[in-house]
Amino acid sequence: MKKTIAVLMTLLVAIAGIGLPIWVAIEESERQAFKAESAHALGYARDVTMRADETGDQVLSAVGRLVAGHKAAPCAPGSIDVMRQIDLASSYIQAIGHVVGDRMLCSSIAGPSGVLELGPVDYVTDGGAEIRRNVRFPFAPRDSFIVIGRDGFAAILHKRLAIDTAKSEPDVALAVLSLDNPVPIIARGYIDTRWIKRLGSTQAVFVDGAYLVALVRSERYRTVGVAALPVHYLNGRSAEVSTRLVPAGLVAGVVLTLAILYLGRQQMSLPVAVKTALRRKEFFLEYQPLVDLRTGRWVGVEALMRWRRPTGEIVMPDLFIPIAEQNGLIVRLTQQLLEMVARDTGAWLSAHPQFHIGINVAPADFHSSGFLDNLRTTLRGVQAAPGNIIVEVTERGMLDPVVARQTTGALRRHGFAVAIDDFGTGYSSLSYLESLEVDYLKIDRSFIEAIGTGAPTSQVVQHIIRMANDLGLQMIAEGIESQAQADFLRKHGVQYGQGWLYGKSVPFAEIVRQLEEMEESAASFAQAG
Repeated sequence: MKKTIAVLMTLLVAIAGIGLPIWVAIEESERQAFKAESAHALGYARDVTMRADETGDQVLSAVGRLVAGHKAAPCAPGSIDVMRQIDLASSYIQAIGHVVGDRMLCSSIAGPSGVLELGPVDYVTDGGAEIRRNVRFPFAPRDSFIVIGRDGFAAILHKRLAIDTAKSEPDVALAVLSLDNPVPIIARGYIDTRWIKRLGSTQAVFVDGAYLVALVRSERYRTVGVAALPVHYLNGRSAEVSTRLVPAGLVAGVVLTLAILYLGRQQMSLPVAVKTALRRKEFFLEYQPLVDLRTGRWVGVEALMRWRRPTGEIVMPDLFIPIAEQNGLIVRLTQQLLEMVARDTGAWLSAHPQFHIGINVAPADFHSSGFLDNLRTTLRGVQAAPGNIIVEVTERGMLDPVVARQTTGALRRHGFAVAIDDFGTGYSSLSYLESLEVDYLKIDRSFIEAIGTGAPTSQVVQHIIRMANDLGLQMIAEGIESQAQADFLRKHGVQYGQGWLYGKSVPFAEIVRQLEEMEESAASFAQAG
């Protein structure tokens, strides 16, 4: 009997030794999948909320301007001119006009006498805004527009713009919901308005039937951005993770399962690794030459951050920069970058006032009140001038127009140059760029690669060049790898470039050495001549 019990216990332990790791692996797979897909869905919802907020800001500003200065004669020629100025300067407003009842009597698109039928108001918000959700016009009979108005004026908005966010899944549903009315203001795909009842104070993520739903409430308006991913993406990610974890549990049992969980924790602890790397000073800089395309002379460099782990592995910034941004570490990372620039250059910059160093800053840095002070303090430490620095920020960092104008203005008042990095990959319009104080546009390498290929994106470079010329901005082309690309860019008026054609990224001491060699060669040539 005892032997039988012992055998049974042994069998149970053996089964548990195999089954428990499998169960743990499945549970861990589902947890990781939910966390990853939740972050993905929240990203969409935040983007929709941000776009809806920007739309609301533009509408309030436009209507407020017309009410303040043109309410007495809303359809006078001067009022129509102001409407057209607002229309051209707005990225979301398609037209704006004067409304009486259910008709727009004059507008930026139809002029002083072109009447547009709007139909009845769908609902009025607590703030007094009149919302019409599905309005059709003769000038675009296949499209449906939103009309938002108050105090005798209204803006016409295309329904797609506020939810025209870049997405990798074709069947993700996006919407903007109002807390004042159960019907969606804007929607694409299946949206259940009852989801809004599950919203917490600011955001929520949950599974409802066939959808993983993310809600993000606006901080400025009574609206909610919604993203709904079909649940098969969650199941697919869970299955994908399970294919790695479950077989390992079958083969290795409890010990291997613990190892897998440990590796999983290690993967999830990348933010801790970045924080540790900051403390241990594991980051370092390399510098890539910036060349005057007209003369071939090196006029500056771009500081590029790298991470050397204790194992000797080099981690590139496209991995650790997003981790730092998502976990509130990017400001510390940028501060360390400034310290390394000062350490690497020493007094060299003060002796070369025309030489530029481009430093990349994240949106969090750009919006930080202490960034400018840190930058100035760093330069004073090495007696360098603000003219030695080009502050590079992506279009994503310029999404808040008010903050962008304030920050670029402050930087330039203190003598720093400002460049929009990776230009062409975001949503900047000509009217928006005109409102910013910047010096350079950096053309993204993806467009440089398309030069001479016949690809649709090959035409984008010339469009960007025309835009920069219209604004009086200088241009820097990234990722130049062939002489043909350089010749094309120089011929079309691009002033500066960088890429493997001119040199890979190296330590600053190597930059100085190569510059000295160039100067010696030039001096020898001059003497020989």
